[in-house]
Amino acid sequence: MMQAKKGDAVQVHYTGKLEDGSVFDSSVNRQPLGFTLGDGNMIKGFDEAVHGMAIGDKKTVTIPAAEAYGERRDDMMIDVPRAQVPANINPEVGMQLTLQGGNGQPMPVVVTFVDEEKITLDANHQLAGKDLIFEIELVTIA
Repeated sequence: MMQAKKGDAVQVHYTGKLEDGSVFDSSVNRQPLGFTLGDGNMIKGFDEAVHGMAIGDKKTVTIPAAEAYGERRDDMMIDVPRAQVPANINPEVGMQLTLQGGNGQPMPVVVTFVDEEKITLDANHQLAGKDLIFEIELVTIA
């Protein structure tokens, strides 16, 4: 029986949950997720969980925050003077915005604080600091 190893192109079905049981993402009712094991495009813990699985295998793994999207970082909280906020944007707590990062890449942020002087933006990934639980089924290995 063939087992998934580094360099293999694999497809998996998955459901990602938080510790409270809420689902944050799933491939159920969609195409399976395809990726190459060990190429660095998946979070470390997910990639490691698929390694060694055979087609049809199912498993549930808990991936600690450090092996998922990392811990929340205070340096990812950005204070912006209110005068620098474009006039067409009326910021509210919880609003999602996109900034342009230093390398030109889009950087999603969430407004976490607003007053007359400044707004505070959180550039942490929405799953940073959270342990993730994945139900994984290996569908193909190529």
